[in-house]
Amino acid sequence: MNERSDDRALKVAVLGCGAVGSQVVRLLTEQHDDLAARVGAPVELVGVAVRRLDAPRDIEVPHGLLTTDAVGLVSREDVDLVVEVIGGLEPARSLILAALENGASVVTANKALLAEDGPTLFEAAAKAERDLYYEAAVAGAIPILRPLRESLAGDKVTRVLGIVNGTTNFILDKMDTSGAGFSEALEEAQELGYAEADPTADVEGFDAAAKAAILASLAFHSRVTAADVYREGISEVTAADVQSAREMNSVVKLLAICELRGDQVAARVHPAMIPRSHPLASVRGAYNAVFVESEAAGQLMFYGPGAGGAPTASAVLGDLVTVARNRLAHTRGPGESAYADRAVQPMGETRTRYHVAIDVDDRAGVLAAVANAFADHDVSIQTVRQEGRGADAQLVVVSHAAPDAALSATVAQLRSMDIVREVTSVMRVEGGDE
Repeated sequence: MNERSDDRALKVAVLGCGAVGSQVVRLLTEQHDDLAARVGAPVELVGVAVRRLDAPRDIEVPHGLLTTDAVGLVSREDVDLVVEVIGGLEPARSLILAALENGASVVTANKALLAEDGPTLFEAAAKAERDLYYEAAVAGAIPILRPLRESLAGDKVTRVLGIVNGTTNFILDKMDTSGAGFSEALEEAQELGYAEADPTADVEGFDAAAKAAILASLAFHSRVTAADVYREGISEVTAADVQSAREMNSVVKLLAICELRGDQVAARVHPAMIPRSHPLASVRGAYNAVFVESEAAGQLMFYGPGAGGAPTASAVLGDLVTVARNRLAHTRGPGESAYADRAVQPMGETRTRYHVAIDVDDRAGVLAAVANAFADHDVSIQTVRQEGRGADAQLVVVSHAAPDAALSATVAQLRSMDIVREVTSVMRVEGGDE
């Protein structure tokens, strides 16, 4: 076990030197004196593990610090703090576990690993009596995890609703403001560097689902994994969907929604229409925002840049300062809180609302038949709008809240009806009256 004396500098190892890691290294170097003053002891960078020594980098790493031996770096007896910004499941998991076992505290930005196998990491940190901090894993520079874990620890959080992926928010915002289709907006996002060459993790909701799992786990004191989170991406959102939302004075956003439903947790990620009056509707471009509702504090909103090297590195350094202070004080911060052990509610039982656009024959009795289809599944209709199109008509129906399984069954029945030419759009609706 690595035990330090109080008269030496705290030694830091960084795993990864990409967009985030390079900014962490830069801040550690440039803010050396300020960090020492804030921590109460010098903080010394002693190694940066990378896959290739000759890879191009945004910064010049101080001489002698680069190494390809990540295992050797985290196993050094003098390393007090390890920053993991490699990403992915392996070798990140093995390296974090090795660091903790060797007595180092860990700061990570690895949302995928935390959402997949967080309990293993938390248990290792508890066994080693070391910190595991991960503010940068959700929403970049926005301080959201620490408020959930610490500031609201005396309150009961009932809902967390957020835009937690900048790529999809940029795409949907572009579709809303310019009328562009999904492919066109994605191409622009890639050109500007907001989207990867392979955008699957973002546009299909995997990234947001991992973050939703972390948020739900913290907010509701229960273990929630990415596999527990219902997930839909935005690749099927059309310009017509966005236009239909505009006609309802709404906007389409990819939302991460975590709710306390009785003694269960509901966690889901999907595109949804929200009223333009909702605070999240004004979140533009690649920005993120998280809306928290709790019994005592009421409604809180956290907003800012949700990605990027420097903003994410800011969150990493914030954790690093806290962990370093704890190390000097021979104490630990809060670990995993999973005492509630709530089950995850199946998506079919989760109550939500649907917006359904239907092309139908323009003749008597059609509206009644459509209404009966909703009634067959005990789904109440909130509004109906009809637009004539020659021999055809389009009905736009917005339901009241109902179990998602009932709403899905209603749509399936509509698609099987002779009077229905096509169900052209199905999207959930959040915010406003149920």
